[in-house]
Amino acid sequence: MFRRAFWFTTGAAAGVWATNKVHQKLRKLQPDSLAAQAADKAVETGHRLRQFALDVRAGMADREEQLHDALGLAEPTEARELPAPRRAVLDTSYRTTRTPGLTGPTGKEDH
Repeated sequence: MFRRAFWFTTGAAAGVWATNKVHQKLRKLQPDSLAAQAADKAVETGHRLRQFALDVRAGMADREEQLHDALGLAEPTEARELPAPRRAVLDTSYRTTRTPGLTGPTGKEDH
């Protein structure tokens, strides 16, 4: 009697467990769930790519510093100012004026 009750309870528990597992898998395969999983994977990939870019940038800065030290290049300690902009001064004696009529080699204005 106890054997039968034990095996009946074990079978019922296994059936309930298997049914729950099947329902969980079916819920994961629904379109809404698949879209959410794809969005989560995309966000995770974006975070990984951003972290990779930050690691590469830090590695480049470290390597640049190593190369500067190895080559004996000194970093400028103070920022240099840009030179003042040059102003072109046109002298009126060098200006040319257009002659009315003939503008090109053929003498036609609309070429």
